Amino acid sequence: MAKKPEDPERMGRVKQLRMIAQIIKKANPKGMPIVYASALGTLVLFVVLGLVTGWWPLYVIGVMMALTAGLVVFGQLAQKAQYSMLQGQPGAAAAILQGMRGNWEVTPAVAVNRDQDIVHRVVGYPGIILVSEGPGSRVQKMLVAEKKRVQRVALDVPVYDIQSGDGEGQIPIGKLQRHLMKLPRNLKKPAVYEINNRLKALPQTLPMPKGPLPRGAKMPRPKLR
Repeated sequence: MAKKPEDPERMGRVKQLRMIAQIIKKANPKGMPIVYASALGTLVLFVVLGLVTGWWPLYVIGVMMALTAGLVVFGQLAQKAQYSMLQGQPGAAAAILQGMRGNWEVTPAVAVNRDQDIVHRVVGYPGIILVSEGPGSRVQKMLVAEKKRVQRVALDVPVYDIQSGDGEGQIPIGKLQRHLMKLPRNLKKPAVYEINNRLKALPQTLPMPKGPLPRGAKMPRPKLR
């Protein structure tokens, strides 16, 4: 009989898990042993309970719970590894925001200054959230200016401003998603899409290059819609 070919989708998932395991190992050499220990510890617990009670279904339940425990720890370590890799990288906050689950409309880099500080825009159930990357002394003016800009087309919508980073009063990227999830739900789902579409009509602010402009150079003009 001909050998049945392996499922490409299944092979892709296995390859992805191996890649994530390598990332975890690189970020934390003790990471994968912790995953194995959590799964094995859970299995041993249910085996002992099965021996004590004599109820054999506990062995089957133990296998399933061991896999679940291992996957939960694996997911948590993978997330921590992602945060450690993104830490200090330009656009790290945008990468975290775009990975959020749920009804979130993320527009990266709606404002950039000459020092490459960035403001990202998020539209969700809380309203409009502006998230900055850069030192607090520089990004505060950007957030105020962007807040005024979005309020021109979204007058009655709550606008929040958040500084991401490790400075005083800033939110570390590892806690950014959790911080947004705690914001109050002020909008319904249709309003989220409507406001996001209105905001897309706003012209994007262009970064100013450092230093003097070359002789004969012209500033780019924003595209008119």
